[in-house]
Amino acid sequence: MRLVQFELINGERRVGVVEDGLVREVQDARTVRDLALAAIEAGVNLEQQVQTLGLGISHDYAELLAKLRILPPLDHPDPAHMLVSGTGLTHLGSASARDKMHQQAGDEAAMTDTMRIFKWGVEGGKPAAGQAGVQPEWFYKGDGSIVVRPGHPFPLPPFAEDAGEEPELSGLYVIGHDGKPYRLGFAVGNEFSDHVMERKNYLYLAHSKLRSCSYGPELRVGELPEHLAGTSRILRNGEVLWQNEFLSGEANMCHSLANLEYHHFKYSQFLRPGDVHIHFFGTATLSFADGIRTQPGDVFEISQAEFGAPLINGIAPVDAVFEPGTIGTL
Repeated sequence: MRLVQFELINGERRVGVVEDGLVREVQDARTVRDLALAAIEAGVNLEQQVQTLGLGISHDYAELLAKLRILPPLDHPDPAHMLVSGTGLTHLGSASARDKMHQQAGDEAAMTDTMRIFKWGVEGGKPAAGQAGVQPEWFYKGDGSIVVRPGHPFPLPPFAEDAGEEPELSGLYVIGHDGKPYRLGFAVGNEFSDHVMERKNYLYLAHSKLRSCSYGPELRVGELPEHLAGTSRILRNGEVLWQNEFLSGEANMCHSLANLEYHHFKYSQFLRPGDVHIHFFGTATLSFADGIRTQPGDVFEISQAEFGAPLINGIAPVDAVFEPGTIGTL
């Protein structure tokens, strides 16, 4: 089952199931978060909750996408109660894309910290069931205010040095009223980052991640296939500037999903009932590693057949919201 959130012409929200080019409304459902919390309370999964409510009016999916009425597939009415985070160096080949240091893999003393963490993941990122493996690189990206809806451009702040895509899978979670995290499913994501800033010094990674992101347009309910192959491409003036395959799923990862989830939700501050979490699982494919520099007007398109419609976003410069020396004093 694949779910979307969308707006009617009058701005009212709806939840829909994608079926054969149509979006069928889930009756009496206004948000996926509310749908998930109701399923938790009822002790059923998300698909069973949808079946209980039933399906109603159909809408043309292509029209909803074209008119930019599709919303992110999970959000929160208060953006402060939505945490966007991610893990890096989780995919086989991701360290190579990061710094081309595979040739030093046999000598730990000569490794960069990047290669060292990657090696730890290869050795201990897939523990036995019920056990904790080695923890991955983790980063904070922002709250719900940074999320860009499908079809809309990423804002490029004036201090940014790069506007780079990161095609990834994202896990979508709600914290139940019992204080436990529940995974609703997965969505294709673009974990938009500043790779020029990160390249200056790996300690700038935290700065480089404080950018917008997007995921969707569809939420794929249920478990994830072991192997996933998708396409990431950049369009400039309607022509393909760059294109490459990106792989995901546990068969292409050095960490299990369960291990990545454990090392995020082991922190009690991430278990506040009702909160929403979007967690990016990392990538091994970057246009930046191939020398591509994007610019305003470029368009990112990330697609995987198992997730339905592609995720499309552009780039648009925005004015500074804060200038040096302008903090008020009370």
